[in-house]
Amino acid sequence: MQLQLKVTNSPFNEAQVELLNKLLPTLTDSQIQWLNGYMAFYRAGTASAESAIALQEQTAAAVATLIPAEEAAQPAAPALPREAAVLFGSQTGNSQRLAGKLAAQLKEQGFEVTLSAMNAFKTNGLKKTPYLFIVASTHGEGDPPDNALTFYEFLFSKRAPKLDGMKFSVLALGDTSYEFFCKTGQDFDNRLAELGAERLAPRIDCDVDFDGPASQWLASVIGAVTASPAASATVAGAASVAPASSAATTTESEYSRSNPFQAEVLATINLNGRGSDRETRHLEISLEGSGLTYEPGDCVGIYPQNDPALVDAIIAEMKWSGSENVVPTKEGAEGQLRNALLAQFEVTVLTRPLLEKAAAFSENAKLAELILPDNKATLRAYTSGRDLLDLLQDFGPWKLSAADLVSILRKMPPRLYSIASSGNAHPEEVHVTIRKVEYEAHGRKRGGVCSVQVSERLEEGGRLPIFIQNNPNFKLPANPDTPVIMIGPGTGVAPFRAFMEEREELGASGKSWLFYGDRHFVTDFLYQTDWQRMLKDGVLTKLDVAFSRDTEEKVYVQHRILEQAAELYKWLQEGAHVYVCGDEKHMAHDVHAALLSVVEKQGGLNAEAAAAYLADLQVSGRYQRDVY
Repeated sequence: MQLQLKVTNSPFNEAQVELLNKLLPTLTDSQIQWLNGYMAFYRAGTASAESAIALQEQTAAAVATLIPAEEAAQPAAPALPREAAVLFGSQTGNSQRLAGKLAAQLKEQGFEVTLSAMNAFKTNGLKKTPYLFIVASTHGEGDPPDNALTFYEFLFSKRAPKLDGMKFSVLALGDTSYEFFCKTGQDFDNRLAELGAERLAPRIDCDVDFDGPASQWLASVIGAVTASPAASATVAGAASVAPASSAATTTESEYSRSNPFQAEVLATINLNGRGSDRETRHLEISLEGSGLTYEPGDCVGIYPQNDPALVDAIIAEMKWSGSENVVPTKEGAEGQLRNALLAQFEVTVLTRPLLEKAAAFSENAKLAELILPDNKATLRAYTSGRDLLDLLQDFGPWKLSAADLVSILRKMPPRLYSIASSGNAHPEEVHVTIRKVEYEAHGRKRGGVCSVQVSERLEEGGRLPIFIQNNPNFKLPANPDTPVIMIGPGTGVAPFRAFMEEREELGASGKSWLFYGDRHFVTDFLYQTDWQRMLKDGVLTKLDVAFSRDTEEKVYVQHRILEQAAELYKWLQEGAHVYVCGDEKHMAHDVHAALLSVVEKQGGLNAEAAAAYLADLQVSGRYQRDVY
């Protein structure tokens, strides 16, 4: 029997009833479940995910009253066990926090939940998992995060089991400025379906502004599981959580990624010496009155401002005044165009989604051709090193109002910087290390949004909108007696300053070894006096440096690692933890290769066994990377 609404017994008018009666009979169960969750999110707007779920439950109850009695009397489908695994692949902690939110909400629905990093999940239990939820970020050029790699490889191997009877959903985090946007999450989604699992709720792909889409996915998942047949008996008890590192640290501060703290800058110091071709700023930022706390290994998120000269050039190109009223926020608060472009929107990065939206306002055939699916290489070449001003100059004339422009731009993403201080050593302060990025491209001088702002336009006493981002995947050993090996060239040394300050404050007795590299000893040795003092005081046990431009043949940190192979392997055998921070594309790969070589030769292992050795270190938390 089909459900039919009537005007007399519903809150809808006649036209709405007619539309609903046409739509409802065509929907599948999964479509109804998804719509249920989506409507909860839509009604909740910017309210919390908990509010969205409450609204979803109200909606479900209301829909239940409309089901004809004869349909309600039909036997329910067999119930799946109320057990779920929530797995995360996370490099900086965002996926991990969202996975934790879902696990808590599933627990409230009576589920027994296993919350785990992917590399800590026992794959032999995958086939018996009735509900599987994956939250995964994409790292580098479409790669899985470190703690997702082993699970990813298993799932795509011949050992992966058939997953008939499993229900799943995937939330993918990424950045549309990268070519392989959300590829890891998409790969998981497609592979689980190939193995026979059934999508409980559609995958959602999130850009850097992920709060809204992620809340929608959470509501959709909870809507789907509450619409599923209930188990004959609800499993009682607390959620089962993987080791302590899998649970995000909470904070009581009212300030967060969505509500940053306007922090005063206490000091800004150029760490490079006179004559250096680089500028690296050490910022000391006050947390007084914020309630924000952190641990070594965490990050500071900074919301920067665009270069006023670039913003003014964009406004002039479009012959606007800058005072046009636009709607820059989802809440509908109006603001002037110039202010919005300065602080609220990204204008220095071109992405495929931006060009596709812009094409609707352009009569230029070249832009339409550029975004064709077959022109990926040409599009990649065009967007590299260009910004919004280039786009507006290259593809006019435009049928674009000021409000139209901000409607197609994505929100200004925060810039994350490793914390360079210990909160115990510097109460109510946080320190960060930022190297100025500037270069020439396509006939114009370009620069990093945040790094240029702090080096050229930020003075002591100025303020920055900040938040603390916990990074549970880059933490000191719980035992202060454990040896640590730190590899951090350039600004990658920042978190190790925090590590050593913390160990000094705690009186840790464990050995410590720092590998540091940069261009020139005289001008580019960041925090040199700190390391020299720590060596003298015994806080730092060993220091190996590599200054690539001071010798005829360039020497980098990976060369120092190979030179110290025997001693380094001895430390590993003694239980040392290894930390790598810095450039992912080159340095981190070269360091990893050097570590493989050390383990292979010093341990007498073949290449496969050496790779397994390092993989085991990663799973156990003894090999951690904060790379970008």
